[in-house]
Amino acid sequence: MPSIFLSPSTQEFNHFINGGDEEYYMNRIADAMIPYLRASGIEFVRSNPGEPLERVIERSNEYPYDLHLALHSRGTLTGAPTTERGVNVYHFYYSPVNGEKAAYLIAENLKSIYPRSDLVSVVPNLNMIELRYTDAPAVLVELGYDDNLQDALWIENNIPAIGRNLAISVAEFLKVPFVE
Repeated sequence: MPSIFLSPSTQEFNHFINGGDEEYYMNRIADAMIPYLRASGIEFVRSNPGEPLERVIERSNEYPYDLHLALHSRGTLTGAPTTERGVNVYHFYYSPVNGEKAAYLIAENLKSIYPRSDLVSVVPNLNMIELRYTDAPAVLVELGYDDNLQDALWIENNIPAIGRNLAISVAEFLKVPFVE
């Protein structure tokens, strides 16, 4: 049976401009994915809120998952309100072809629901440890800027749609039928 390790952010210190934090919103999106994953026959394990990233990676590497999916928001270095917007879908630069394939599938599907499809990008990365040190093909999705009001509101107001969209991408990547 296909399986994934679902890793919503544990970064409660990244505050959203409209209230709440990254850990809260990414865990809500993961919660929204779960009924679709179950219905589609996809097994999953997820990280726990507050769990250190090193432990998340250790837990992901304890089993040969078909995909490691990390959910995050994005912010500017200053944390001040910004006009920057967009979604980045990262994969490890030297990952097996499956990490890159999953990133492109996720990005293409997110373009259908993100208000600015031209701002959804796939980005190879060498430095993110959650991509570099997980054994499974890994993708880290930054679903928008938490310090941009439009992106923050988009995330807050579209949690069910984002969760469904990501579950569709996972099912497509794993080549299993998506079930509502």
